[in-house]
Amino acid sequence: MFPISSKGSFCTMMGRSHLIIGTTVSLSVLQLAGMPVTAPAVTVALIGSLLPDIDEPNSLLVSKALPNSLIRLLQTILLPVAVFVYFYVQAKPWNLLLAILIAMVSFLPSRSLRKVLMFAIGLGLVFYGHVFAPWNLIAGSLLMLCTTLTHRGLTHTLYGTAVWTGLLYSTTHLQGPEIWVAGGTAYVMHLLADSLTNRGIRPLPPLKWRIRINLMSTGTKHGAVVENVCIVLALILAWIAFSPLFL
Repeated sequence: MFPISSKGSFCTMMGRSHLIIGTTVSLSVLQLAGMPVTAPAVTVALIGSLLPDIDEPNSLLVSKALPNSLIRLLQTILLPVAVFVYFYVQAKPWNLLLAILIAMVSFLPSRSLRKVLMFAIGLGLVFYGHVFAPWNLIAGSLLMLCTTLTHRGLTHTLYGTAVWTGLLYSTTHLQGPEIWVAGGTAYVMHLLADSLTNRGIRPLPPLKWRIRINLMSTGTKHGAVVENVCIVLALILAWIAFSPLFL
């Protein structure tokens, strides 16, 4: 009834490369530096490797957190909700306007609807999340901000890296350095990978300086070859780091 955007498949393929490379390199760094490779460190490495693409609703991270099945379910229930609001909310003419707004949201494409959900989740964290953890206020504010950003914008900068690593450090440094080191390294690896593309990244806006090595064009056969080479290099690093454990 409501089509799901085809752009998601391409973003998902790119996300898998980021996931493998970022996580593998960050955990290898922990091992080579003599830090413990713990379950929390692995978790934040997985998240950090994908987090810069949170500004793209069809990215692997966002599409897994808000899957197509959830989008379809939301689209299905919004129309009955709109009908309910129109007939049972006694606040004319606002009930009509609210019902129209809800109905319009149900017809949004999946990318736009994910942005609406992200904003709603961020709003919930701002107003209610602080009850569970104080930093949820910051996380919710950043999530709402991300819905307004263009892809490869603020999240693909050194500022985004500093915010993510700083949040990890401030909340986990008493447990040891491995968590924030793993998360920060995985995030940086994502930015380095994107700097290999023909678009590159702008690490310090508003400065126009752009890191663009231009080794690959995403979505092309040549780009796929470069991605696979990077994955192989990451796996070689992992073998160097972890093979002594089995010898």
